[in-house]
Amino acid sequence: MSGARMSALAILRGQIERIQTAEIVHQHDRVALGHGQADGALKGGLARAAIHEVFCEGRQGVAATGFVMGLAGRVAARKPLLWVRQDFSEVETGALSMSGLRELGLDPRRVVTVRAADVESALRTSADALACDALGAVVLELWGETRQFDLVASRKLTLAAQSSGVTGLMLRMAAQPLPSTAETRWMLRAAHSPPGPASMPAAPWSVWGAPRFDATLLRNRHGPCGRWIMEWNCDECQFSEPSTYSQPVAAAPADRQDSAVFQQRRAG
Repeated sequence: MSGARMSALAILRGQIERIQTAEIVHQHDRVALGHGQADGALKGGLARAAIHEVFCEGRQGVAATGFVMGLAGRVAARKPLLWVRQDFSEVETGALSMSGLRELGLDPRRVVTVRAADVESALRTSADALACDALGAVVLELWGETRQFDLVASRKLTLAAQSSGVTGLMLRMAAQPLPSTAETRWMLRAAHSPPGPASMPAAPWSVWGAPRFDATLLRNRHGPCGRWIMEWNCDECQFSEPSTYSQPVAAAPADRQDSAVFQQRRAG
């Protein structure tokens, strides 16, 4: 075997050893999401010091962004959050709404956004940020299929996260999952959210109801997968099982005409 191949093999063995060692160090460092069944599948919660992927179809970008922001809010605690985006993302999906973050119960002052010129810049910036233990989480948002994000790039992000303890969240819009070193992989869709109680007119957005997500856990390295409806509690800043819609169903009017008679009159 040539010297170059021996050197490359030694480098790969060293990388694998570092990954395995870091997994042992951080395997118990998890943060509960608040949703009982999801936390059970995740062995107590989302693992810190790891990479997690969230995928969505193009039209589900808003739901996926909200879900990722909820995850970041849970794992980052009170530390700053860095969000790396490609510079054309605002054209495709719009800018991140700071008022929207506040309505979700998150502090927008802790969110720093970086616009990268291309995928290579976004990956390089994210790797550097993941190596900074002053951050609570790093979100890397990539649009569409990108050949630059391969297994090697994924491994670099994982090594950086494991060495610093910072959690990386990959938001992939309009892309198909590929092999990676991610701890978990999710597919997100928006779920129906019943309106909020009418007894809270002081908050105009309360009539929207609590945000709900149709979350499918496609990959879980240390447990089972599953699919759940996860509701975000904006006051407690955590996920939960969907609350029961307590609004009473309106009774039918007593003088309501029979539908068959009504249809007959319309036909006549």
